[in-house]
Amino acid sequence: MNFEHIPVLLEKTIEYLDPKTGGVYIDGTLGGAGHSLEIVKRITPGGVLLGIDQDSNAIAAAKEHLEAYKGNVIIVHDNFKNIKAIAGNLGFCEVDGILLDIGVSSHQLDQEERGFSYMHDGPLDMRMDTERDYNASDIIESATEQELTRIIRDYGEEKWAVRIAKFIIEERKAGRIDTTFKLVDIIKKAIPAAARREGGHPAKRTFQALRIAVNNELEVLEQAIKDAVDILKPGGRLVVITFHSLEDRIVKTVFNNMERPCTCPPKLPVCVCGKVPLLKVVTKKPVVAGDKELEANTRSKSAKLRAAERVSSKRS
Repeated sequence: MNFEHIPVLLEKTIEYLDPKTGGVYIDGTLGGAGHSLEIVKRITPGGVLLGIDQDSNAIAAAKEHLEAYKGNVIIVHDNFKNIKAIAGNLGFCEVDGILLDIGVSSHQLDQEERGFSYMHDGPLDMRMDTERDYNASDIIESATEQELTRIIRDYGEEKWAVRIAKFIIEERKAGRIDTTFKLVDIIKKAIPAAARREGGHPAKRTFQALRIAVNNELEVLEQAIKDAVDILKPGGRLVVITFHSLEDRIVKTVFNNMERPCTCPPKLPVCVCGKVPLLKVVTKKPVVAGDKELEANTRSKSAKLRAAERVSSKRS
């Protein structure tokens, strides 16, 4: 198996995570271990890297790529939403740093049989964890027109969501919509020709929306960030890389709320709510790819990195 993984914002990830020799670090979205390999190089000897991924193909590739450091690496097949429980079960109550690289990998996009890409024809799947039963075709088949509209509008920020949902409902009467190109054709029919000439591929936003819905991505992100912060040592860093505005908005909001948790009225001279800051945000605006990386890896174009440091020893 050739699992191609080009880690985005690699230099900035290492800069903000600041991995130190002998430390304990978690890569909650292991992928092909592109980020993890650089982390583990810097924490050995003596350090431990816990890698988590829900994609069994990624797990297999990561084990191969990290073979030289297998004595310093623990790999778990699971979803990063369970990061706190996974770390606790392994005895890692406090860790030095955590990375979450949210979204679909290059490998997943390029495998036709995974159904993530509107550029390749294949089964309409989109499951990051292939052991799950429910896929994108199942959503298309079972959702009501109102449910499809909500998914495409809210998760894809697609202004033509109503028309796309209506066309999907009509087209599925003729048979199951079970391939990526079948869905692409329907989307192209639904979006007026003039609109299709603007803003990139017409199916991009709908495919994003379905992927998010299939994998419950937004539902787990906020709590996963809070759980990650809870297992950080004071001074430990959390780095999160996102690939669309919905994810980035969640990260920004959670970081800001944990940096400024006080709920007291502004006119009160002193805080009486007792809520103390848990984080210090170290990226006041999102870090994005530079020209050199954009030229080498076009998929880094939408990547945004935010980082924060644990400042309190208070635990939930």
